[in-house]
Parts: sequence; structure tokens; C-alpha cells
Amino acid sequence: MIGAKSSMQRNLVIILAGICLCYGGVVAKSRIPITENEIREKKNDCFVDIESGLWGENCKSSEIAKENCALRCVSPDCYELIYGSDPLEVGERDFIRSSEFKYCVQRQSVGESIDGVRGAFGN
Repeated sequence: MIGAKSSMQRNLVIILAGICLCYGGVVAKSRIPITENEIREKKNDCFVDIESGLWGENCKSSEIAKENCALRCVSPDCYELIYGSDPLEVGERDFIRSSEFKYCVQRQSVGESIDGVRGAFGN
């Protein structure tokens, strides 16, 4: 009986240690901001959703509409902050806002405030 109790305690310790390791990994990972490649992958997934019609016909109406919808899909909050009052227009290449958007998504991915992101790159 004593041997069985000792075995159960050892198994419980192993299970608890495993849970702690898994939980610690999640916490550590959540503090690592999303990478540019992950943002690009998420945006590509959004384009697939847009093409399938999940975002409505308006988002499929033109390439620039698709781009604005994809950015909104990646992060509605960051899209509203960076592009909401002035969406991208045909032929526009706005590297400052693009950088601000990525920075916003990265901050948001680790739970940081997005206050102060707009204008952070000299806008």
C-alpha cells in the first residue's frame, strides 16, 4: 500500500511539472511579438477569405478594396487607428503607415497598448 501511494505521488508530481512547463511555455511565447512573416501569412489567409466571399462583395470589388479589407482582417483595431480615416487609395505606397500598422499589430500581439503608435514613424 505504501509503494502504491508513493507511485501515485510521483505520478502527480510529474503531471504537475508537465502542466507548469506547458503553461510557462505559453506565457513565454505570448510575450514574443508576431513576426513580419506571421503578419504576411495572416494577411494571405485574409485574402483567401476575401476571395471566398466571407468579407462581402465590396471587398472583392477592386485590388485596393481587397488590400484595405485584408488589413482590416489582420487587425481591425490597428486598421482603424492607422487607415480608418484615410484608407489606402489606388497606386498609393505608404511606407510610414505600413510600418506603423506592423508595429501596431506586433504591440497588440503581446497585449501592449497601441496608444502612440500612430505617428511613431515620423508621420
